[in-house]
Amino acid sequence: MSEIKFGTDGWRGLLARDFTFANVEKAVNAILAHVHYKGMGNKGIVIGYDTRFLGDQFALLATELANKWGMDVYLTDKPTPTPVIAYGVKVKQAAGALMFTASHNPPEYNGIKFIPHYAGPATMEITKDIENHLNNPKEYVSDKKGETSTYNPWKDYKEHLNSILDLSKLKGLKVVVDPMYGAGSDYLPELLEEAGCHVVAINIHKDPYFGGNLPEPNLEHLGDLVEMVKEENAQLGLALDGDADRFGIVDHEGSYYVPNQLIPLMFQYLAKENTTEKRVIRTVATTHLIDKMADEMGFEVTETPVGFKYVGEAMEQGGVLIGGEESGGASIHGHIPEKDGLLVDCLVALMVVSSGPLKEQWEKLLAKYGNFVSKRLDLRVPEDKKAEILNNLKENTPTEVAGLKVVEVNRKDGTKMLLEDKSSWVLFRPSGTEPLLRVYIESDTQETFDKIAAWAKDYLAS
Repeated sequence: MSEIKFGTDGWRGLLARDFTFANVEKAVNAILAHVHYKGMGNKGIVIGYDTRFLGDQFALLATELANKWGMDVYLTDKPTPTPVIAYGVKVKQAAGALMFTASHNPPEYNGIKFIPHYAGPATMEITKDIENHLNNPKEYVSDKKGETSTYNPWKDYKEHLNSILDLSKLKGLKVVVDPMYGAGSDYLPELLEEAGCHVVAINIHKDPYFGGNLPEPNLEHLGDLVEMVKEENAQLGLALDGDADRFGIVDHEGSYYVPNQLIPLMFQYLAKENTTEKRVIRTVATTHLIDKMADEMGFEVTETPVGFKYVGEAMEQGGVLIGGEESGGASIHGHIPEKDGLLVDCLVALMVVSSGPLKEQWEKLLAKYGNFVSKRLDLRVPEDKKAEILNNLKENTPTEVAGLKVVEVNRKDGTKMLLEDKSSWVLFRPSGTEPLLRVYIESDTQETFDKIAAWAKDYLAS
């Protein structure tokens, strides 16, 4: 039987090989043991699923197991976005939620996330406790069986979103929506239509194969959205990943905007609206344009390791206007500490209504703060060489990169080298699942970026 391991965002596995009913039962029992032995079993638990194969059946199995542990269950009645399920935890003041999803992974995968009582990603401490119960399973059947009720947090979530964003301002905006056949298919179009938008929705029928594509909202997979925005002369294209916790944005010309562009733009917009929260959170791999803006606007920047669970933890400490990561996750003040594609799509729509096309907003931002070129390279290296390369980077960190002196080394997550021009940096991190090294590079010119990229490739080849 394959190993069950909870990673940065739960456990995912290949259906029928890894993600089987037997393995799901083991994983769910470990989560329920964590809840029970932390004394929270009497608070009940929310259970949801997305559009992947057998999601509803895995949710029913989890419900039966939770009832045996004596826990009441709030079971969603249809595929539901992860951030909506997370908000349901807050509404019900539950012990947490079990969400069956493999997010943006290929269709042959499914997975399970545990969302604790604070409605954000599980911390490392919680994950370790769950794995401890997984490795030391305990038989437990409560004297009193828990009860199950049908619950979809959507209505509560919508009311909350309307309380933190004035969606009435969106009236008349023409948008194309692409939920990528995922859990947001019924939700995002409804949210925008109720706000008065003219919505053209594509890829919204239930399809566990995700149209033969990856439900990952980046340029490579958003060709349908790009074409439809142009065809419909829409003002904006809005996408979601498989469980709707990540966002994808296309402007009125069909140009795709990466998170490293959108997070600074959202930061700028929110800073005009809110003068009380004075912190911004970004991961070690996210653009330093945020730092430059924060310095000018009087904000404090908190840098975290990669993974939204670290961003969420930092947001829990309070005083945070926005937290984001370059892989497409963000949340804002007043919301749950969980990444939320629905929230971001609505926020970007408001930005366009308020401040004009994204292209104009981005050009103005660069005119003010200078040019930024950011990108992640996925460079293939043999699995047995990954640790050796990373250890060598740690023990013999280069003092110069592409002719620029290394002035600071950051080991918060991998090895990050900040360079003497004060605009350029390069970060090496391993992929946890593939024979790849992730190399994140940022500079203020394409020429310098290209030199650093060439240096990184040569370094790994040497």
